[in-house]
Amino acid sequence: MNLNLSDKTALVCGSTQGIGWASAFELALMGANVTLMARNEASLQKKLAELPKNETQTHRYIVADFSHPDSVSATIKSYLTEYPEVHILVNNSGGPAGGAIIDELPEKFVRIFEQHLVCNQILVQACVPSMISSGFGRIVNIISVSVKQPILGLGVSNTVRWAVASWSKTLSKEIAKHGITVNNVLPGYTLTARLDQVNDMRASNDGVSKAEVEKALTDTIPTKRFATAEEVAAAVAFLCSPAAASINGINVPVDGGLAASL
Repeated sequence: MNLNLSDKTALVCGSTQGIGWASAFELALMGANVTLMARNEASLQKKLAELPKNETQTHRYIVADFSHPDSVSATIKSYLTEYPEVHILVNNSGGPAGGAIIDELPEKFVRIFEQHLVCNQILVQACVPSMISSGFGRIVNIISVSVKQPILGLGVSNTVRWAVASWSKTLSKEIAKHGITVNNVLPGYTLTARLDQVNDMRASNDGVSKAEVEKALTDTIPTKRFATAEEVAAAVAFLCSPAAASINGINVPVDGGLAASL
């Protein structure tokens, strides 16, 4: 199986922690040159030094805040002027705070839509020309298992992530002829800072302990445990590999069997 990415450059968003960082690390292990992208420069510098690296690899970072799409656009254009090759794009951005959907302000939907779908579109439009030129491209969107079934208490996230999934499927049909695949990885409950935050919120709202919340969640997962960020990253990395050339336009749940749908 060809998992070698030694001549490829990967841009990984939200890559200083959690699934984004685990994905960047895995791609570096496979030989890719990795460019980290996140909003905190100090964290980026620290993580850049931790990426696996051989004598042929060059890793970089980009500072960008996805809450400001215009800034993301200017930043990626400036980066590509200096370093024009991108073969792999991993779109990943943290989810919004939870809450009952009936209580959410319309402005929040707009803000999160921009942070996720609009920024994804900006990055795709910037990076796809390089992929077309090289005849190789991989776009992987890290979304959520809520694409398969909405998660109670995460109404804004559910709504926007469905939009991203639909956008991704449409894109996959348009650019596959250039050797570019577009796929989604759908994490379920995964051991990240985000899950901690959501579980703290649920515990507070329900007046129970965090341990009780975690037990209730793991009881719904056939594997009876939360996934690790590294397990999700393994799916991301495979979809980025040459071996996955004919896998296109799909959703891959990494959820321990949580989703009830096929």
